[in-house]
Amino acid sequence: MRTQDEDNVVRMGALELRFLVDEEQSAGSTVTFEFVVPTNARVPAPHYHEAVDEVVYGLSGTLTTTIDGRKQAVRPGDCVFIPRGSVHHHENPHPETARALVVLTPGTIGKRYFVELAELVNGPGKPDPDRVKEIMHRYGLVTV
Repeated sequence: MRTQDEDNVVRMGALELRFLVDEEQSAGSTVTFEFVVPTNARVPAPHYHEAVDEVVYGLSGTLTTTIDGRKQAVRPGDCVFIPRGSVHHHENPHPETARALVVLTPGTIGKRYFVELAELVNGPGKPDPDRVKEIMHRYGLVTV
């Protein structure tokens, strides 16, 4: 039997997303999750959101976030705002696991998106890049 906490966790490769507020709970207004990124974990390719703003608040470790070509270290207590349309990606080349609180608004890129993508990424073999792009585009993410 799964606990409610387990039902709120999405694992995508080595990444872990612990949903605190999903798109259903907020009626699509916001999504909030803890983003756990182990050292050298694969993270999403550079992309932008067509209609969603993102806030990343550092909890522990150091997450490197690149926004429009500019790298920023996100350490505990640091906060970065990623406006819709800004090309960004996250990475952790540092020696310890990074944890950040991520807020997306409006909540159109939510738990359903990450579950769908995780099913593809966690499946056997390499994920079909065309299928990954199709899922991303359906939720308003554009790869560059």
